[in-house]
Parts: sequence; structure tokens; C-alpha cells
Amino acid sequence: MSSVRLLLRIGVRAVLESKPDWAVVAEASDGQQAIEKAKEFRPDIAILDYSSPGTNGLDAVREIVKNLPDTKVLMLTIYDSDTLIEEMQQAGAHGCLRKADASRDLICAIETLLQQKRFYPLGVTTVSHRGSRTGDQKPLPSLTARQKEIVRLLVQGRTGKEVAATLGISAKTVEVHRNNIHLRTNCHTMAQLVRYAIRNGIIVA
Repeated sequence: MSSVRLLLRIGVRAVLESKPDWAVVAEASDGQQAIEKAKEFRPDIAILDYSSPGTNGLDAVREIVKNLPDTKVLMLTIYDSDTLIEEMQQAGAHGCLRKADASRDLICAIETLLQQKRFYPLGVTTVSHRGSRTGDQKPLPSLTARQKEIVRLLVQGRTGKEVAATLGISAKTVEVHRNNIHLRTNCHTMAQLVRYAIRNGIIVA
């Protein structure tokens, strides 16, 4: 087994075990073993390495989602290119996360999947999965002028209270806008929100 993959597994397990109400029921060293363990333990979430040895990550996802429709699959990868994300979506994965971001965003990603939502980096705005057609997906709505103002302040590192004071609105109103921004942009982390703001000309990198 690759020492890098072993370290990744140790790190992922440590993050997961920091949540007292979560339990790691099994670990696998390759794609085929991941399929077998998933069928045996039927977990709520299966975390797979895109580059796993033996049966590759995409084939493992297809096998798991085919046999375990209630298990959500999160894939870990080095990159988050549009093409790669589309491949994962088409294979049936419910989300993906860069390995470099796992220590920071893994819990958020899993909580998103547990809420029956999908977790993907920015770049792909439609989801291709079994039973759905890309043409049926609605494009993400654009932000309002006020929401763009709030995004600019948030990516500068301002807190909700600071945003409220700057714009002369209540903290509760800021929180409502933040929730709507998350829904409209599909951003689940500050890093994703920054990328969104740059790509859409809200801020200049």
C-alpha cells in the first residue's frame, strides 16, 4: 500500500472521529475492497479515492451506487477540473473534494451529503446522475446587487456583524442573504466563494 494513501486514510479517519456522533465502520486499501466493505457495512457515506489501485475510483462508485442506493459517495481527488467532476457525476458520485482541502472541508462535505444535497467545487453548474438529464437542470440564478456587496465583504474576511454594520442592515438580514448566496452559488466553503467572486467579476484577483 502506498504510504501516501495510508497517510490520507489516517488523516481522513482523524477528521471523521472528531465528530462524536459519527463512526468509521470500515477502511479499504483499494477499489475492490471498498466495494466489498460497502456492501458488508452499508454505510451512510462512502469516501473513495479517485486514484485508488485495482478497481479504479469511478468503477467503484458505479458499483456502490448501483447496489446501495441509500449510500452517498464522496470522492477525493488531487484536482477539481470540470471534466473530472463531470466524470464523477456521471459515475453517480454525490460529491467530490480535493485531497488538499480534506482536513478543512471534509466535515462540511459530509454534512451536505447527509442533508441529501450534493457537494462539488465550482465549475460545473449541472449535475448528471442516474435518472436525471443534464438538459433538465436549471442554471444557477445570478446574485442581486446587495448579495454581491455582501460577497465582496465576506471574501475580505469580514464577519456577519461587520458586514451588517458596514451596510447599515441587521445581522439577521445578513444571515438571510448569506443563506441565499449559498443556494444561488452552490458554494459551501469560503474558498469556493472566492473563486466564484473572481470568475464572475465580483472581485478582482
